[in-house]
Amino acid sequence: MLKESVTKLTQLAFEGDFVLSIILVVLLLFGLSSFLTAVGKQKNIILATTTSTQDSGLLDVIIPIFEKQTGYFVKTIATGSGQAMAMGQRGEADVLLVHSPYTEKKFMDAGDGVNRMLVMHNDFVIVGPDGDPAKIKGIKSASEAFKKIALSKSLFISRSDNSGTDAKEKSIWKMTGINPEGQKWYQQTGLGMGQTLSVAAEKKAYTLTDRGTYLALEKNLNLPIFIEGDGILLNIYHVIQVNSAKWPKV
Repeated sequence: MLKESVTKLTQLAFEGDFVLSIILVVLLLFGLSSFLTAVGKQKNIILATTTSTQDSGLLDVIIPIFEKQTGYFVKTIATGSGQAMAMGQRGEADVLLVHSPYTEKKFMDAGDGVNRMLVMHNDFVIVGPDGDPAKIKGIKSASEAFKKIALSKSLFISRSDNSGTDAKEKSIWKMTGINPEGQKWYQQTGLGMGQTLSVAAEKKAYTLTDRGTYLALEKNLNLPIFIEGDGILLNIYHVIQVNSAKWPKV
């Protein structure tokens, strides 16, 4: 069963039906009759997506299924959502799988993408060191937890890479009225989610992560989840087709 495979192989908080919907949406957008012109028997798609979808193991499940069902070969470029959309703006990708709704809207409004479709969601969580120096355990609000981290000057690791996770983190800091930039306790990696989690584990720091990547790496981290379930932590993914009217080769 697809749902059982996804649960076993990726340990994601995605529902199996959502994973299946990705395949169906991509099939809809890039069917044999309407997408790429085959070069012999080889048909290629460039998918620009987030490090979270790669680090969590999701792509290892859905890409082989898609390739088997369609005969297309998918080249995956895993980067932040912002960078993925920048690739789309330059016509360097065919399809995007991203999770930064505000930036996605600007991308669509500029005419850079078509056929934006919601395909799945998981959520963000705040993790940190066992000792919980900021004493955030039990707090229901992500913004209140961020406030306590700031006021206690507990070490916080930020991706700061223009990703969807980075955008979510910045939106939560904005809710607190606190600007952490330049503070000694606030450190920036410029890296993807998996690497940022590793840095947080090494430095015994707090960080914001998507649940899927966290679950895939949890056994090596020693970073328990302290905050989850706040509505602001919902993590929504969309598939977007890059506009071929602007870039005929995509």
